[in-house]
Amino acid sequence: MISPEYEEFATRDLSELDIVYLFVDGVYEAVRRYTRGQAILCAWAILSDGTKTIVHLEAAASESEASWEAFFENLLGRGMAHPLLVISDGGPAVIAAILKCLPQSKRQRCIAHKLRNLSSKMPLEAREQLLAEIKSIYYASDKEAAELLATRFVDTHAQKYPSVVKCLNDDLDACLQQLSFPLAHRKFIRTTNLLERAFVEEKRRTKIIPAHVNERGAIKLVFGSLIRASASWRRVAMTQLELAQLRTLRMTMCPNEKESETISQSPSDWRHDPLPIYTNFGTRPYPAYTL
Repeated sequence: MISPEYEEFATRDLSELDIVYLFVDGVYEAVRRYTRGQAILCAWAILSDGTKTIVHLEAAASESEASWEAFFENLLGRGMAHPLLVISDGGPAVIAAILKCLPQSKRQRCIAHKLRNLSSKMPLEAREQLLAEIKSIYYASDKEAAELLATRFVDTHAQKYPSVVKCLNDDLDACLQQLSFPLAHRKFIRTTNLLERAFVEEKRRTKIIPAHVNERGAIKLVFGSLIRASASWRRVAMTQLELAQLRTLRMTMCPNEKESETISQSPSDWRHDPLPIYTNFGTRPYPAYTL
């Protein structure tokens, strides 16, 4: 039986969470009846008060587009509003699901994953120089400056390093979305590193188990490990100026929406029927897992 703590966590109302930034990623656990491992899909968020909180995690057969769509529909069906920004790796399945299920949100591709992809295409003797130039693009002062630097990089290196240039151009706009957000927030939203570090802690705890008997055992242990790891997460400062900037950005993204005190966007273009399994939960956020 799944623990009551996880059951309550996985069915709680999400409508009171004012999510500004939503981070999603997956981790695999060894389960005896899954030859390639049991996928655990995870989401955590930064709220408008600066709180970092785990939003949801659930077991899936794989990180397929259908699995990610079901994951996001679960969140939306429980009342989650559209965040301003969704951060993920470059997996085609999760990207397709974000575009389909969260069309009002901007999408940021994890820079750490992207830099690893780029580095693998570079000759060793040129790697340091090329990475420095590419980092100057991702860490530019604003999106316009980044696009100018990217154009110069392409013009300079297209003939000599075509695979690097092709990789840079692939999903470039998603790599630069963080530059539209408050400067102090960018170091938090460029990557999924916080979740990656939580996964490292979770793997340290679960590696002593050769294989879980079933997905319930896997989800319970991952849930407990990630909750423990999240206990050390610090708040992100949200000044009045930064909140004003976020509200302005929200209005530019959804000009037809009414002005609101919240930062997250009501999914006005969506009509989600209540999911049967979630019809009896309360209206409060889950306090034990909101730091």
